Amino acid sequence: MKKYSFVLLMIPVLLLMACNKNLDAKVYSTITSQNAFLTESDAIAAVNAVYARLKGPSVGDNYTYWTVRHFALTDLTTDVGHCSYGGDPGQLSLAQWNSANGLLAQDWQYAYKLISDANNSIYNIEKMTTITDAQKAQFLSEIKFCRSVAYYDLTTAFGPVILSTEKDIANPSYTSQPAPTSVASIDSLLLGDLTTAAATLPLNYQNNAIYSTNDVGRATKGAAMTLMTKIYLRAKQWQSAADMAKQVMDLGVYSLYPSYLGLFTEANKWCSENIFSVLCDANTNGAELMNHFGPLNHPVVQNRWQYYAVSWDFWNSFDSVDDRKWCFYPNYTGTDGLIHTNGPTLTATAPAGYYYMPDIATKKYADSLGSVTAYYDGHSVDILRYADVLLSRAEALNELNGPNTESFDLINQVKARSHAKQLVAGSYTQDSFRDALLQERGWEFFYEGKRREDLIRMNKYDVIVNAYLTRIGQTPSITMPKNTYFPYPLAQVQIDPNLDNSDR
Repeated sequence: MKKYSFVLLMIPVLLLMACNKNLDAKVYSTITSQNAFLTESDAIAAVNAVYARLKGPSVGDNYTYWTVRHFALTDLTTDVGHCSYGGDPGQLSLAQWNSANGLLAQDWQYAYKLISDANNSIYNIEKMTTITDAQKAQFLSEIKFCRSVAYYDLTTAFGPVILSTEKDIANPSYTSQPAPTSVASIDSLLLGDLTTAAATLPLNYQNNAIYSTNDVGRATKGAAMTLMTKIYLRAKQWQSAADMAKQVMDLGVYSLYPSYLGLFTEANKWCSENIFSVLCDANTNGAELMNHFGPLNHPVVQNRWQYYAVSWDFWNSFDSVDDRKWCFYPNYTGTDGLIHTNGPTLTATAPAGYYYMPDIATKKYADSLGSVTAYYDGHSVDILRYADVLLSRAEALNELNGPNTESFDLINQVKARSHAKQLVAGSYTQDSFRDALLQERGWEFFYEGKRREDLIRMNKYDVIVNAYLTRIGQTPSITMPKNTYFPYPLAQVQIDPNLDNSDR
């Protein structure tokens, strides 16, 4: 996608500042509601600014939302992710979070920044008279798709949240303390927006009448339909989920990438499996995924932190024939001269020449063929990909009538790509197929923002995470339904007392 710089302003703006005559600055230009949103280029810049919020709108802010921080809530808080550092990520990793956790606050903040920019752009683009109806419909559908992603993430993490739309721009209230809106009501808004987007957006941007280049990172018809599938799945509207997933499959534009490890290399910016992804360029618009996910003291992938890692417990669950087991760094001789590996037990003391790693780094966002020494990297982050569509339909079919030939075929397509052992049709009940599917989703989507949601949807969050915590010698502290949602961030509760944490 092309990169643009754009300033979005909320009008009116309240300025509270003490002025010193010697510090008065001369204003050479100001963007206001009168001189912005005048041309097609203005509208495109506004659309691109909303996309930018999925990553970080500027250099120095490129670890936000879907390019690192979101994974803290979705994977660290499960049996998959592990962080050996203390503080906020350590609390999440050990299921010891509270409303003061900074990563909860940041995820909320980043999602609402996107929503705020989206609302402002929708409000102003709707009033534009200098673009065609087709352009306006395209731009609004892209923006509303991105806003739907943010609201989907917020409601998955926090349940009922504050609903703000473009209608609030016309009559803003800076002192209101609104009550949160139910997940069902927000889903209704999202499904309406996504239905319109699916009817408006193209399958892809090849030879597009509005954009002059094939901007693969933009929202498409398939992306809108896939997000609708996810909403139906979360709401356990199984028939709607199955039907919508089939519609995505029938578009005929998506397929599984041949290699699991190759899918996530930095060089593979986009392929037929990508449905909607955050795209980065290491040179001009990079992310900080390599820094956070890369291995410590590695001789090739250097100066990384192994901040977001995977538990050995999870790594050991892979079969050795499964290619996905080797999407990690289990053994290497470090720059410290020590052999980095897994210890025989949790409390084992490493002998001379060895270092027993507390967790294991993944190659998913830190491959040795990428920007191995650069601070910023250009990995794509897949928010929606085709493997999820296949497994979502398999799950919905199983919930409707138990496993059938198609549901086995769908899960085995995903397994076959990684040379994993196939499921044998006829040997699973509805319950055992659900368990197998949950395990498969863990192996397939680790650190893709889906694990906690999957565990909760299948009623296994407390069972699986508590068992994991017990195995690693930690307190099994997940309680359901209390931990279905995270507590609202403390700073937000102090602003709006209608955000009640008494049952969280």
